Amino acid sequence: MATYTTYDQVGLAEDVDDVITNLSPTSTPFISTIGQEATKARVYEWQEDALADPADNAKVEGADPADASLAPTVMRTNTVQIFEKTIKVSETADAVQAHGRAKESSYQAAKKGKEIKRDLERACVGVVQAAVTGDSATARRFASALSQIGAAVTRTVDGDAGTGGNQARALQEADILAVHQALYEKGSEDVTTLMIKPADSLIVSGFAAASGRTRDMAQQKKVVNAVDLYISPFGELKVVINRQLKSTDALLIDPGMWKLMKLRGWKMTPLAKTGDSNRWMLVGEYGLKHRNQEATGRITNLT
Repeated sequence: MATYTTYDQVGLAEDVDDVITNLSPTSTPFISTIGQEATKARVYEWQEDALADPADNAKVEGADPADASLAPTVMRTNTVQIFEKTIKVSETADAVQAHGRAKESSYQAAKKGKEIKRDLERACVGVVQAAVTGDSATARRFASALSQIGAAVTRTVDGDAGTGGNQARALQEADILAVHQALYEKGSEDVTTLMIKPADSLIVSGFAAASGRTRDMAQQKKVVNAVDLYISPFGELKVVINRQLKSTDALLIDPGMWKLMKLRGWKMTPLAKTGDSNRWMLVGEYGLKHRNQEATGRITNLT
C-alpha cells in the first residue's frame, strides 16, 4: 500500500513570512546633517559679505584719513522645488488580508515617503543642478549644493600629469588637504564633515596604511580598517559616506552654513475618487541655501 504523503494532500496551509524585507538604502546624510529654515516665497534671497584682505597699514603722524573703500554685499538667490509621489490602491486591495502589512495603502504611503526623501537628497548633492524659476509649463528646480560652492574652494582633479585637459582620477589625500587649506584661508573654521561616495571610503581607510603611520591594535582580536575621523592641520573632519552623492565628487562641509528651505512640508493629500480605488498625493516644496559659497569645499572630476 502506497504511503500517503504531503505531496498527495490538498489544502495545505501556506507558510508566508509576515515581514517584508526591503534592502533599498534610505539614509539621507546631507539633509539630515544640515538645519532647516522656513520661507514664505518660492524665490528667496540672502546676502554674503567678506572682509578686505589684510594689507600694509601705517600712517605718518598727523596724516589726513584716506578715502573710504567700501565693497557692497553680494546678493544670492535660489528657488523652491516641488517634490511629489502618488499612490493608487483599489478598495479590494485595502480590504483583503495580506502578509507583512495591515493595510496596503498605509504600506505604500510609508514606502513613498522614504523614496521622496531620497529624491530630495539626490537633488541636493547627487546632481549639478542650476536654479530654474519655472513657469506654467516648466517645473521649478533649486540650485543644488554642487552649484552653490565657489571656484576658490573647488578643486578639479587632473590625472593626465599636465598634458592637457582634465582627466578624471581617484581621490587622493592631497586633494582633501588642498581644499581644507583653501577653506581655512578663506576663514571657514567650522568645516567638520568629509562627505564621500562608498567607493572613496576604501581610499580614505587606506590613508592609515601610508608610510610613517601606525595603529594601536593592542591585544584586540579584531582588525579595524575604517577611518571615521580624519584630522588634518586645519581641523577634524568626520568621514560620512553618502550613497546619493554625485560619484565624481567629494565635499568638505560646514553644516551650519547650509539650510534646507521649507515652503511646504511633506503632506499626504487624498485625491478625488473616480472609481473603485483611492488615490493620494504626497507633496512637499523645498529649496537649499548656502549662506556663503566659500564655506564648503568641493573636490570634483573623481573616478
